[in-house]
Amino acid sequence: MQKIVILTGAGISAESGLGTFRDEGGLWAQHRIEDVATPEGFARDPALVHGFYNARRMQAAKARPNTAHAALARLQRDWPGEVVIVTQNVDGLHEAGGAEEVIHMHGVLAGALCAACGHRWPAPEEMAVGEPCPACNGPTARPDVVWFGEMPYRMDEIYDHLAGAAIFAAIGTSGQVYPAAAFVHEAIAAGARTVELNLDPSDTVSSFDETRFGPATQTVPAWVTELLGQSE
Repeated sequence: MQKIVILTGAGISAESGLGTFRDEGGLWAQHRIEDVATPEGFARDPALVHGFYNARRMQAAKARPNTAHAALARLQRDWPGEVVIVTQNVDGLHEAGGAEEVIHMHGVLAGALCAACGHRWPAPEEMAVGEPCPACNGPTARPDVVWFGEMPYRMDEIYDHLAGAAIFAAIGTSGQVYPAAAFVHEAIAAGARTVELNLDPSDTVSSFDETRFGPATQTVPAWVTELLGQSE
């Protein structure tokens, strides 16, 4: 049966109260990306970076999945083929909405990572500078999120899925962050039909066969209902 590969970005969680990079007044608007989302920023001021991610972790813990998250979980459950969700988000709302085996290419706020030995463990609500790794006891704990300049997780697996996709959808993404912005071209090369669902057109909108604009809580459930109707 046809495989569907879905890429989601910050736009799918915006209606759950989690801001995107471009939102005015949100957490990202209060900091420079270079200071809080790069390895160099962490080396310069780990306290600032931990404080930023502690705030994001607290914000995400209070958020609830919306109808767009629930619709994708429904698609996974009811589609006769495989539905793979790849997300740039670190909030965990896909799983909270019922999705399974989500590929978190940018890591998760709920995780901690040892910068020395690579061990991973559940992050405490608040991480502090010099927090020890449970495995090697080094004072090298950091958020298990992918920063700018670092390689996203599970890329080989993602490209394998894109090579087998019959349908590729990008939901709530800006098309500005690579390598995710190029996934549509990988899908096109595999012969997939492509669709963008977004509040506004992304930077890669011209690459898609089909576009649907509006809030994710409206466009995503409607798209899923149409797909499932076609599969019956």
